Amino acid sequence: MEIFVSGYCRQLDGSRVVEAELEEGAAVEADCAYGSCLYRGSYPIAAQLDRAVSEQQTN
Repeated sequence: MEIFVSGYCRQLDGSRVVEAELEEGAAVEADCAYGSCLYRGSYPIAAQLDRAVSEQQTN
């Protein structure tokens, strides 16, 4: 499933739209550094992606 999330990116210090692919097993492939971002625990885009992964796991 493909999703788009928008919000503030701390790494870029600005707003952006991120496209992410949620695959079976909740693997996420995003067009940002989501998996290795230093700020992953404290920024809105990562929170939205984490929530989407969590929702996919429960379905």
